[in-house]
Amino acid sequence: MPQTTRTRPDVGRYVNDALRERYFAACDAVFALGAKAVAETDVETSFGTTHVYRYGPDDPAGASRTPVVLVHGAGSCSAMWYPNTPALSAERPVYAIDTPGDAGRSLHREPLHRPEDAARWLDETLAGLGLDRVHLVGSSYGGWLALNQAHRGPGRLASVTLLDPGGLEKVGLRFFVWIFISLFATFAPKALRPRLARWLEQPVLIEPELRAMVRAGVRAYRIRRPAPLPLSEKELGTIRTALYLVLGKRSLLVHPKRQVERVPRLIPGARAEIISDTGHGPQIDHADEINRRMLRFMDSAEQAVAH
Repeated sequence: MPQTTRTRPDVGRYVNDALRERYFAACDAVFALGAKAVAETDVETSFGTTHVYRYGPDDPAGASRTPVVLVHGAGSCSAMWYPNTPALSAERPVYAIDTPGDAGRSLHREPLHRPEDAARWLDETLAGLGLDRVHLVGSSYGGWLALNQAHRGPGRLASVTLLDPGGLEKVGLRFFVWIFISLFATFAPKALRPRLARWLEQPVLIEPELRAMVRAGVRAYRIRRPAPLPLSEKELGTIRTALYLVLGKRSLLVHPKRQVERVPRLIPGARAEIISDTGHGPQIDHADEINRRMLRFMDSAEQAVAH
């Protein structure tokens, strides 16, 4: 999709065309690790053009099922779902959305500063895709977007799956320190990266395509998006959408034991699980298992409505 460098301070932008194209090339290398998209489309919204990748099962029965919509984490794009798109799209149609204001192929034109704006943008995107009912899946910052949608605009949601999400508590210093150290570690000598990856629980360091994409994105794009403000207990209590919370045992974004008790207490019927041997990326570290669990949850959410 043609884009031009933008200079407005309140919208996300690429630094220049050369860095943008270098980032796109790095993203394409990561996309190649997952399922091949059957289509790409652009959806016009009040806040800009949203770029969407579509994946889908070959059989008509699977293609007619309620689709899955994936919303990526901060500082990334839809390529981050490469461990998940093959299994999910074998069972259901899958749409992966590039969030405006973050690096990706969407074009950000108007500011997205408030949670209400984020909910409106996502609803307009789903409407533009012709999707009346979806299973929404969000990771990290995308988890906040999904949680925010369940609170502010749940009309199109069949279920919500949150993968170590924002929006449950204030982001502490330990998470930002982890992000900074992880980014710094991408410049470490190749021989040291496996050890650092284990210590930081950061797969970016040992997947060369991911490492290249992250580094290219940091250089190429200036992020502008809503702050993932935590939802209050009252706000969480308004959610009636079927909800599945997956937390890494060593998450630095949230306190897993606290949230695995708190969320089901506040949201009727919510499921919450802690995954061992992982931190902030359960869907990457344990992709096969998380894919199976997500699909089972979506099936059960539909069965509950049917009965």
